[in-house]
Amino acid sequence: MADNKKKPNIFKRIAQKFNDVRLELKRVIWPTKEKLVQTSAVVLVVIAVCAILLTAIGKGSSWVLEKVGFYKQTQETTESTAATSLEGYTVPSVSSESSEGETAASSESAASEETTAPSES
Repeated sequence: MADNKKKPNIFKRIAQKFNDVRLELKRVIWPTKEKLVQTSAVVLVVIAVCAILLTAIGKGSSWVLEKVGFYKQTQETTESTAATSLEGYTVPSVSSESSEGETAASSESAASEETTAPSES
């Protein structure tokens, strides 16, 4: 039925784990200094070769896409949203960046300051 074995407290279990790790590390066969240098050099060379290959692939594909016209820039026409003319009067536009409370107050004060009469040209 139920196992009546009591677990050791948490500190004894943690100490036992550290002891097990220490014993396991004693059994590890560590590489010699020469072997460590050799494998490290191989790893660094492989990383450098991969970096060069990936850079070449990126630059090459960019060149191909540029020649095909994928990056061709198109001219965009944009309307000025700074102010809208209405029968000779300039009405300021409402900025979408400000909050609602600021928008109402600033648009009223801006409207009274920036409204101009039509010029007689």
